[in-house]
This record gives sequence, structure tokens and C-alpha cells, in this order.
Amino acid sequence: MERTLVLIKPDGVEQNIIGKIINFYEEAGLKIVALRMEKANEEVAMRHYEQHNDKFFYQDLIKYITRSPLCSLIIEGEGAIEKVRKINGSTNPIKAEKGTIRNLFAKSVTENCVHASDSLESAEREIAIWFPN
Repeated sequence: MERTLVLIKPDGVEQNIIGKIINFYEEAGLKIVALRMEKANEEVAMRHYEQHNDKFFYQDLIKYITRSPLCSLIIEGEGAIEKVRKINGSTNPIKAEKGTIRNLFAKSVTENCVHASDSLESAEREIAIWFPN
């Protein structure tokens, strides 16, 4: 069984669509095995996005992810990483496949409602950041 991390980002929480988003994963046969709602602090955000720390958008990304509560989930299932990424759709909502979360709810490339781990290594690293216990 594969596990992955999903963040329902602040814009998804602000739109009051947490349940709608979770439903996409459950309808695909995936299981939510852990869920937390919290306001990310800067330290956690910086660890999560450390691969972007030399990019021009890094500070804006940290401000965005810490601006209001988000919902972190561990999702489990066969091929969970690839399934979740397909359900989420392209990071750019203009290019996102019809019927995906980002196609339906994203406002921009940054405010795209969800984050998902992109590999087993990322999933392990990100789960440890958001679910340290």
C-alpha cells in the first residue's frame, strides 16, 4: 500500500471546499488515514518548500501557505501518488485536465487548492514534516 501527502492549501480551505476535495480521493478508492487542520508556521513551510528556496517566488510561496489554515492528509492506496496527482490535475489551472480539482477550483498557479507529493521519496519526507509523530 502506497502513502502520499496531500495539502488542501489555504485557498481551498477559504473556499470552504475541504469535503468536496476529499470526496475526489475517496471516490477514486483511496483512503484517508490521517487528517489535520492547522495554520502552518514559517518553519514548517520553509522545510516543505526547501527545494524552492533559491527561486524568486519562494517568499511569496511561504506567505501564501502560512496565511490561513490548511488541511494536511495522508492518503493511502494502490498507486496513491500517481492517482492523487491525476485527480489534482496540472499545477496550472488553465492547463488542468477537465474535471480535476485544479480545473474546477484553482484561481492561479499558486492558488491551486492542493499539493501532492510527486514521488515516494517526497511522500516520506513530506509526511514526516506534516505528521512528525
